[in-house]
Amino acid sequence: MKKLVLIRHAKSSWDDPFLNDHERPLAERGLRDAPRMAQRLKKKEIFPDAIISSDAARAKSTALIFAENLHFPKEKIKFTETLYMASASNILNEIKKSKKDIKTLFVFGHNPGFNDLIDKLGGDIDNLPTTGEFGFKFDVDDWEEISKKNAKVWFFDYPKRKED
Repeated sequence: MKKLVLIRHAKSSWDDPFLNDHERPLAERGLRDAPRMAQRLKKKEIFPDAIISSDAARAKSTALIFAENLHFPKEKIKFTETLYMASASNILNEIKKSKKDIKTLFVFGHNPGFNDLIDKLGGDIDNLPTTGEFGFKFDVDDWEEISKKNAKVWFFDYPKRKED
């Protein structure tokens, strides 16, 4: 059984309209939402065995905040430009490179790639909001085998959703 949690970066700041998109930092709301959403995962006892993240500043910051809140070693996060504004196929290819012994994988990235990947794997969603979390379970032994055929929606959570 493999578990995948897709986490869209937290709300980014648009204070500097001339800043390169890749370098945009988190907004105040993002800095507030990221630890709250990480704590919701902690409450559900959902912890990563590995984390991969886009290397864009907003995704990187979100991943680091989650790692801190979930006591995941920050130096073990894999930051890659491959996930920056990636297509669903590129995201899936990156996921499929994960080692077989990883049971729960967290991926931090961007829309529209995440929306498209969720749809491609059989999830029903209009939009994954900032700091939104979408989980899948796959009844497979190797990440290379994940597909729509063996995907089951596990959960969907986002900052404005009322907690249970």
